Amino acid sequence: MLRFFDDPLFQMFSERAMCVMTGNASEYGEVAATAERITDGDRDAWHREWSATADQVRGWAEESLARGHRVSAAEGFRRAATYDRIAFYPLYGSPVDPRLAASFENECADFARFAQLQPSPVLQVKVPYEGTDLDGYLCLVDDAGAPRPTLIGVNGYDSTVHEMYWSHAQPALRRGYNCLLVDGPGQGAALIRQGLHSRPDWEVVLRAVVDHAVSRPEVDPSRLAVMGWSLGGYYAPRGAGGEHRIAALIADPGQLDLLEAARARLPIPGELVDRLPNVDPAELEPYLTPLLQHPVARWQLGQRAVWVHGLSSLGEYPVVLSDYNLHGVVGHISCPTLVTVAKSDPIAAQAETLYEALTCPKTLARFTAADGADGHCEVWNRSRLTQVVFDWLDEVLDHRTG
Repeated sequence: MLRFFDDPLFQMFSERAMCVMTGNASEYGEVAATAERITDGDRDAWHREWSATADQVRGWAEESLARGHRVSAAEGFRRAATYDRIAFYPLYGSPVDPRLAASFENECADFARFAQLQPSPVLQVKVPYEGTDLDGYLCLVDDAGAPRPTLIGVNGYDSTVHEMYWSHAQPALRRGYNCLLVDGPGQGAALIRQGLHSRPDWEVVLRAVVDHAVSRPEVDPSRLAVMGWSLGGYYAPRGAGGEHRIAALIADPGQLDLLEAARARLPIPGELVDRLPNVDPAELEPYLTPLLQHPVARWQLGQRAVWVHGLSSLGEYPVVLSDYNLHGVVGHISCPTLVTVAKSDPIAAQAETLYEALTCPKTLARFTAADGADGHCEVWNRSRLTQVVFDWLDEVLDHRTG
């Protein structure tokens, strides 16, 4: 892997920018040039320089649009949206940094301009949900309006619908599937704009999304699939266990019990682990605080987890995780299910356990270093992942594009 930074957090986010190159959502030269202007660990410089790159690329897009070059403009707005998103990642946390909120609004605006320039409709939607709305996009194969098989994308811990366009919508559209992308509680617009925190009972969220999907004339309600990536590999199965209008499910990677998965990584004494979740968070705090010395752990736990789950202290995190499991739910998943497992993805540690627990028609797909697809969510060979996923989905839904 190309190294831009010694700081592991900055390197991780640089790789996040590069992986979407396969969908024309970034360019190596722009990523490298931006990284050269940033010193390891300087978060102010990080936000400033990635924002500057987004501004530059957006300016190029506006020049092309003013001269009537719609394709060039769309490509530029798409890349600008990526750089807007990368700019705000190190600022994750509560209270919300105004720079994060501003960069997110830029990301939304740039992607909306990209969407308006697409040859096929990419429609902004609002999904009614518990007295408010969840923002998203319905991406259509064409403007004919005929019902088509449709994939619902379920996001993870820290992505947005705009990044999911690359991971879910682009491969779906190429194969004749519509794709509905929605930020749920704890994700994207729902978290940043509305302050909606994550919830374990994702069946409530998925039910609202499916209600919206089946109300659309472009969606074939008998061929509705759900695909979750990253933490969505928990959310999507949890949702499918309580929402039976789903015809197919993909968990990338599959997850069964988030607390059980976290126990091995959290330096908590055995007697406290055995008592979870019946532990005072204050007892856990001294054991978790030292983890924050590492840049990645500080971001994942002290910033991201605390914000996404709406916690007042890090000690609450293991307690909250006790509700994030599929026990009592997994047996209610009835649709054909594909579970992915990438060998070196730590989030995939329970994928085979989930697969064994499923009682529905099921398939396990393995990805390894030999495939070039062994990382988290197979992002370095997403083409191989989507080949496996959509070939399986074509057969399950009896869908062929010719």
